[in-house]
Amino acid sequence: MLHDEAMENITSFLPQIKIFESLPAEIMREIEQLVTRPNTYKLPKNYILQTPDDERNGLFFVIAGKLRLYKTNSAGKQHTVCILSEGGMFGEVETFSLGNRGTYVETMEDSIVFSIPTEQFEPLLRKYSELSLRFLSEISKRLRDLDEFVEKLVFRDLRGKVLYFLNRLSKKFGIEENGYQKIDIPLTHQELANMIGATREAVSLTLQELSNEGIIVTSRRMVMIHIEKAMKELA
Repeated sequence: MLHDEAMENITSFLPQIKIFESLPAEIMREIEQLVTRPNTYKLPKNYILQTPDDERNGLFFVIAGKLRLYKTNSAGKQHTVCILSEGGMFGEVETFSLGNRGTYVETMEDSIVFSIPTEQFEPLLRKYSELSLRFLSEISKRLRDLDEFVEKLVFRDLRGKVLYFLNRLSKKFGIEENGYQKIDIPLTHQELANMIGATREAVSLTLQELSNEGIIVTSRRMVMIHIEKAMKELA
């Protein structure tokens, strides 16, 4: 169970969640009242919060840590849908869905997540049109991102898929170092293979090829990508 101080920190973090940014104080006060201990979870690394057979009710917000959302095919191969960090959210209510049906949700590191059940959030959506419009905007953005993601991964060869996905991760989690973007999440060859739906052996060979060409730098659980060289090839 989280202490009072941790609960207060979660409440103060709410305005930093994009969908809640700059909302009127009246709306924020009502949302803050929904942050309770029973709906707040401190989760260890590699904890599966949701499976396709056990989908969670309501909306979930990442306060700390990182979560991976993925699907599996009939052969059990994993395909990452997205990675959420602080401020990210997933789930659905009766009015809106964030497109996470049929997915696994697993923590990539120790994480803190809080949820707002459907029956508590739906009245706010009906009461405040501004909040509903924020959700419509978020759903539209996710659909655009998903269309691009599917297009790039379907029509590129393995080298292109690896480069595209690393570039995508660098935009979200990159830290610049000497012309490279260091992807600030632990990333093994197997984890990257799971993310793009390939075998570890094939991904390892591709990473070695890209490393030999100076497009990436790899070490144990770390990848750095040279943005200029990567973008030139992806163009």
